[in-house]
Amino acid sequence: MTTTATQNPAENHVFEADVARLLHMMVHSVYSDRDVFLRELISNAADACEKLRFEAIATPTLLADDPDSRITLSLDEEKRQLVVEDNGIGMSRDELIEGLGTIARSGTRAFMERIEANKAGDGAQLIGQFGVGFYSCFMVAERVDVASRRAGADEVWLWSSDGKGSYSVGPADMADAPARGTRITVHLMEDAKPYTSRWSVERIVKEQSGHVPVPITMVEKRGAEPIQLTDGTALWTRSKNDISTEDYTDFYRGISGQYDEPALTVHFKAEGRHEYTALAFVPGSQPFDMFDPDRKGRMKLYVRRVFITGDTELMPRYLRFVRGLVDTQDLPLNVSREMIQASPVLSAIRKGITTRIITAIEKLAESDQDAFIKFWENFGPVVKEGIYEDFERRSQLMALSRFRTTVSNDGYRSLSDYVKNAKPDQSAIYYLAGNSLDQLKASPQLEGFRARGIEVLLLTDSIDSFWVMNAPEFDGKTFKSITQRAADLAQFAKPDVEAGMKSETSADVQRFIAFARDTLADHVSDVRASDRLTESAVCLVAPEEGYDRQMEKILQSAGRLQSVAKPILEVNFEHPLVKGIAAQEDGSLLREDAALLLLDQARILDGDKPADPRAFAERLTRVFQRALES
Repeated sequence: MTTTATQNPAENHVFEADVARLLHMMVHSVYSDRDVFLRELISNAADACEKLRFEAIATPTLLADDPDSRITLSLDEEKRQLVVEDNGIGMSRDELIEGLGTIARSGTRAFMERIEANKAGDGAQLIGQFGVGFYSCFMVAERVDVASRRAGADEVWLWSSDGKGSYSVGPADMADAPARGTRITVHLMEDAKPYTSRWSVERIVKEQSGHVPVPITMVEKRGAEPIQLTDGTALWTRSKNDISTEDYTDFYRGISGQYDEPALTVHFKAEGRHEYTALAFVPGSQPFDMFDPDRKGRMKLYVRRVFITGDTELMPRYLRFVRGLVDTQDLPLNVSREMIQASPVLSAIRKGITTRIITAIEKLAESDQDAFIKFWENFGPVVKEGIYEDFERRSQLMALSRFRTTVSNDGYRSLSDYVKNAKPDQSAIYYLAGNSLDQLKASPQLEGFRARGIEVLLLTDSIDSFWVMNAPEFDGKTFKSITQRAADLAQFAKPDVEAGMKSETSADVQRFIAFARDTLADHVSDVRASDRLTESAVCLVAPEEGYDRQMEKILQSAGRLQSVAKPILEVNFEHPLVKGIAAQEDGSLLREDAALLLLDQARILDGDKPADPRAFAERLTRVFQRALES
């Protein structure tokens, strides 16, 4: 005889005192986004369908005449109801109490302690137990009704609760019961009414549950035709041979929000100790948020094709431009979903996918120079952050990097190219850092290196000043800024100077250098003859110890350097202007003005302003007047 609700009225169960506390934790602490409730209900429905599929292997009759799994969402704006229905395994009365009564038993306090423990560590696998994810719906519900029929059974049972103090379990009305599976009716709060909107629900489903292994349809209003939202397949689970370039591009555009074509597609399945599938894309152009101060990645994490989060750092920050996803079945899921960052499984996944991405970029550099240079122009400044941050892959990233140099013209050179072009006795890789390529090319510090045919890296990205300090060497050669320390050029003869010949400063120039050293003592730490200048009269360099000129500017502008070391003024003792000034009488006003003007000239050539613009203008006026009078 069929059981009816009239013959067996519902049983009321009172929650224990700790339940209110637990529900408060679920609603206010465990989840940070109310949308998550729909993801959880769909995830539970998909699990129920998967369980039926498994049990039907041994008992095919459980499928009856309805073998195809499905999840249906029904919306009712007038009644403020959202219904999630599946034709999965379903639940008996005892299973309803067991499954939805997880928090209603004497183990409640221990259960809450497990949740608290998960905040600090890996913890138990709590999400996936029906009762836990299910209770997230009380973030938006005034009441929840769950009608369920176990596959192969006649009875239909109804579980109902407002999530405040009690729940009831009893027979459901057979006239309005699922033929198999579970129907969850969420009676929404007033401020949750948008969850009856087709566009809101469709957005959430496609974003968070678009790739669960069960097709999802939606009925927008009673009597309307069902609309298919997902087809129950996931692109990344298919063989690469079965996926076209157009399929990859469409998926990339959907997951990244960009409208270009990917420069690289990396799709693989890792097997062994940890199993996961990764589908990642290097964009064809810079994402708008690539230089976001938060520097967060945009890789999505799925577990068993259920979206978990888009905020987990699945890639190092210097690869934050990569878009895509990772889907794993190994990852233990904490109740909060957000507390999985420290998982050792996630660390292994992060390492594996990072290696694959870098390897793919290396192969691109070898196989398609034009495509690689386009990649480098888009993402090189970010990739070089890895030289500073990732000690393990530093050498690999340095070999991958490309640079403008004094011999590259409009192209790029690798560090390997540089080393091959180095002088026989050259022990350093020389570089010049600044803000503008044109400014660097015009820098007086380059003159002596050009004259001797020594290549210099021209570094214009802010990160360059940091990684060159952190990278001890490449192929046995250390990095040296040409704006710091002695230039070390004496060991390299100029091609146009005969062997054995050495330029010497005249007595007049030596006296002027001594005079300038005294006159400029408040502004510079030293004035000395230069072997790096061939065309310009003067230049500024940093002292032997400390930061180079560009690093000082970066740190000072960021408020990280309270005082800047006095620079060294180098003087070209062969320059006609220097010789002319040196020939002036000691103590003349022109000589003092000239020393200060040379300092300001060096500042301007270095990209700075004169220390005192008014005094600079007055000195310049006096020099012009003297020239006109003579």
